[in-house]
Amino acid sequence: MRTGLLCSGSPFPECSPQGGSTATVWKNLNPFWGEEYTLHLPMGFHNLSFYVLDEDTIGHDDAIGKISLSKDFISSHSRGIDSWINLSPVDPNEEVQGEISVELQVVEESHKRVLCCHVIEARDLAPRDTSGTSDPFARVLWNGQVLETAIIKKTRFPRWDELLEFVLEEGTAGETPLIVEVWDWDMVGKNDFLGRVEFSLDALQKAPVKGWYRLLPFTSTEGDAGGKLGALRLRVRLAEDRILPSRYYQPLIDLLVESVMCPSEEDVTPLALLEEVCSLESRQDVATKLVKIFLGQGLVLPFLDYVNLREVSRTTDPNTLFRSNSLASKSMEQFMKVVGMPYLHEVLKAIINRIFEEKKYVELDPCKIEPSRTRRISFKSSLSEAQIRESSLEVLTGYLGDIVESIVSSTEKCPPIMRVAFKQLHKRVDDHFPEAENQDAKYIAISGFLFLRFFAPAILTPKLFNLRDQHADTQTSRTLLLLAKAVQSIGNLGLQLGHGKEQWMEPLHPFILSSIGQVKEFLDWLINVDCENGASEKKPWTLFHPSATIKEGYLNKRKAEGLHLVSRFTFKKRYFWLSNESLSYSKSPEWQVRTSIPVQQICAVERVDENAFQQSHMMQITTRENGGQLSTMYIQCKNVNELNQWLSAIRKVMVSNDCLLPFCHPGAFRGSRWTCCLQTDRAVRGCSRTHSAVTLGDWSDPLDPDTEAQMVYRQLLLGRDKLRCIKESQFSTD
Repeated sequence: MRTGLLCSGSPFPECSPQGGSTATVWKNLNPFWGEEYTLHLPMGFHNLSFYVLDEDTIGHDDAIGKISLSKDFISSHSRGIDSWINLSPVDPNEEVQGEISVELQVVEESHKRVLCCHVIEARDLAPRDTSGTSDPFARVLWNGQVLETAIIKKTRFPRWDELLEFVLEEGTAGETPLIVEVWDWDMVGKNDFLGRVEFSLDALQKAPVKGWYRLLPFTSTEGDAGGKLGALRLRVRLAEDRILPSRYYQPLIDLLVESVMCPSEEDVTPLALLEEVCSLESRQDVATKLVKIFLGQGLVLPFLDYVNLREVSRTTDPNTLFRSNSLASKSMEQFMKVVGMPYLHEVLKAIINRIFEEKKYVELDPCKIEPSRTRRISFKSSLSEAQIRESSLEVLTGYLGDIVESIVSSTEKCPPIMRVAFKQLHKRVDDHFPEAENQDAKYIAISGFLFLRFFAPAILTPKLFNLRDQHADTQTSRTLLLLAKAVQSIGNLGLQLGHGKEQWMEPLHPFILSSIGQVKEFLDWLINVDCENGASEKKPWTLFHPSATIKEGYLNKRKAEGLHLVSRFTFKKRYFWLSNESLSYSKSPEWQVRTSIPVQQICAVERVDENAFQQSHMMQITTRENGGQLSTMYIQCKNVNELNQWLSAIRKVMVSNDCLLPFCHPGAFRGSRWTCCLQTDRAVRGCSRTHSAVTLGDWSDPLDPDTEAQMVYRQLLLGRDKLRCIKESQFSTD
């Protein structure tokens, strides 16, 4: 069995713009993902659903089960949810989404009362056909009577505009509800349920109603499956924030900057207070936001120097330096992930790919050696335990040699801003621990971050650092674990060798010890960098200059409209670059001629229905040209995660544009009509609302200072009682 997890912030995941999917774990009934997603959902969302799927090479993936958490349930857990939850069956009658527009009223006609039901249209319905659409019709039920609209073929945005009427007899019970249902018509088999809305006749007799109403599922009579489908361990935390305009956060930004540029001798600064009040669970989030705030201010180096100096000054034993999850250690860790991911990929990706492809069996622990797997080592006969360990040692030292060589020869590849940060850290530690017996402290301070918190975790779980699209199988995971342990020991400069419980790692000790000299020499070269204009200058160290590339890669761009080619021939592979200024593309990264679209002209970036071009993972970018005319470009990504990342990145750089569109067409204009709403007017207003929220958060996201400042403000707000106590204690001391 090959299992994957998909999470969604709307009732049906396949067409929700707010979702993400994990890697597939192959042939495993007890999969481990360990993946984290940040979904930016609208304030009015109702449910967060998790679907466990069995991936099929041919046809649709099979749903194993799901977990659906209501917004109220998540909100009731202020510290978040962290537990095993049983999977429930996936009932098609519950998998509904979208809204319906109706107008309902009771009118008097020729001495009779008539219940008038104007069924206007529906939008964002769940796809029930293999084409990615449905054939919807509406059914209105009241007092045992049933009326239906016409069937609109192949659309998720039907417009019926039909009036259905019921005559109300004298003495009709007012408690009888009026029910409006939407169904997908099927020529063969049963029709598929798409959702329903219920109205009170008593309320309708008092006042008419008109508007959009969310479609709801049938009332479920089942709970979970009692664990028969398995269980899923989840960690879910909801943070609700309303992001204000930038000017409201400027005083907070100024206070944070003042902490760095004009630190108090008494060490009572806003940054110091922030560290005091934020919990251990939130410290990583706070560190990430602070790093991005100071990157945006061009002051990330003074910020890191400030928090590192505080950490070093409070440490008496160099062996405990940066070993805790302090604000300094978390800030350095997140700083490397924000600015150093391309560097990490350049150093490790080729080696990691080779390890995955070769799938060699290695094991040093006698308790874990499996002789049945030694066929990958020798086809002649079974090997003894000693021979397996000897062969494994040879393989591991070969991989380690390549890893160490790639790292120590990467000085020029390391981003200059990282090198300057390490140089400042080196000086702070050397000044605080000048004794001869502590000469290694300045090296371990740097290698502890670079090797233990950067290279080793990436080797252990390449998927989480985007080095691989899928998690490793069990055998490869063991190889990566052994290599990560060895890299950690190298980062510790071999000081912990022989003191742990894993004595079976001893065969690798000679290689680890022989690498220490190379690592020290590498670190010396790494910090041999000029700090032009000094670390106190504000502008030279901004990470994202307007023209700096935020995201890049190959995508498939659809050729010009009007071409009558077979669908697969209408897409051409192009290399795209995104910056804060423009979205540009060309035939290849080396191609000199680029087509460029100013970011200020982008009005919307949205997903595209699969049936529009019979292609999946597509997005559309709508721009307004100088003459005011709208133009749409269609782009296909290779998978759903890449699609989410591009949607996120583009939406962030265009968030302040004045020309944003409130509506768009999720389909395409083909064959003289829109594939989504079937309107024949090409210029008609879009039938679906656009989205401004990002879909996923990752280290490569562009800077979003207002969101980051809001998160810091929220932490201060949560810690206001502790801040008050600190203030009162200082006042009493004075």
